[in-house]
Amino acid sequence: MNIFVGNLSYEVTEDDLRSAFQAHGEVQSVAIIKDKMTGRSRGFGFVEMSAKAEAEAALAALNLTEICGRAITVNEARPRGEGRSDGGARGRSFGRGW
Repeated sequence: MNIFVGNLSYEVTEDDLRSAFQAHGEVQSVAIIKDKMTGRSRGFGFVEMSAKAEAEAALAALNLTEICGRAITVNEARPRGEGRSDGGARGRSFGRGW
């Protein structure tokens, strides 16, 4: 199961996340998303766990817990295409004559 982790402190490392999630099961991978230009954390990342039951236990246990001084948000990650792709422009035409 792929897990979205948000509201990360810029000081959080992938090892920090791995340690927090390993307490609940086997962690396959950890990735903190970084800005392409600066290399600085964008404040969110993903953790992949092999067993769904272990991932659900981690979701329940870690959501709103503090890591490096910030309360993280933990949710099941949605597939890439499920987010809003319109940039928040719902129902606005922006001069397209509609």
